[in-house]
Amino acid sequence: MFTGIVAALGNVRSVVATPTGRRIEIEAPELLGGMVVGDSVAVNGVCLTAVDVGNGSVAVDVVQESLNRSNLGELIPGSRVDLERPMPAAGRFDGHIVQGHVDGVGTIDSIGAEGDARRIRVALPEELSRYVVEKGSITVDGVSLTVTAVGNEPWFEIVLIPHTLEVTVLGLRRIGDRVNLEVDVLAKYVERLMVK
Repeated sequence: MFTGIVAALGNVRSVVATPTGRRIEIEAPELLGGMVVGDSVAVNGVCLTAVDVGNGSVAVDVVQESLNRSNLGELIPGSRVDLERPMPAAGRFDGHIVQGHVDGVGTIDSIGAEGDARRIRVALPEELSRYVVEKGSITVDGVSLTVTAVGNEPWFEIVLIPHTLEVTVLGLRRIGDRVNLEVDVLAKYVERLMVK
């Protein structure tokens, strides 16, 4: 389980096609202490498995299913990515429950300055809009955020403080960019229980 508190901004070193998808190597020396092959790591909010660790980088294999449901297929050498390791059992819980199971991809519709902060509007797939509520939690490219507004058309807004802009990939995003979305898993469970 993750919490949506990004630990490092990694740099994609290489992307290589494999028979089942792609192998992505990511430079992130500050994240790798104690990491071994088989450990989980979230890349832009997608839970993946480390298949090689060393020389200041971690390699992950991304299968076609994950490429289809996320923005990881758009990565090229030099791309920046948000990275998070799973929360240890005795760890501090700072964000919200994040599984690393991306529900869909949204598109940045607008970016507005609010002092040193930025208000970002994200269009999302209609089937996800029912899980997004004002003042609820959402994960955008692996970052735990609070929804500040929702629209009748499928969109929501978030406001990013300067720290978040500086230490996550969201500070690099532009209008038209695609972002990974994971809605609050609790909302999905409640919905499932209500239809039984």
